[in-house]
Amino acid sequence: MKIVQEHKKCIGCNSCVAVCPKYWEVGDDGKSKPKKSKLNKGNYEVEIVKVECNQQAADACPVQCIIIMK
Repeated sequence: MKIVQEHKKCIGCNSCVAVCPKYWEVGDDGKSKPKKSKLNKGNYEVEIVKVECNQQAADACPVQCIIIMK
């Protein structure tokens, strides 16, 4: 499984960090990003084994920039 965050769409509300701090953090630009992720063509990507709280993070995002690829 993979988490993809369309970083340019992120508005920096950091709701994903609030509901899923195990996997999300605030970057230097004030926007959230997945922990241990790599930037690929403007999107942050990280491989995960289980969805865990990432689904709640995606659901809480007001601009729906978090994609869970199964």
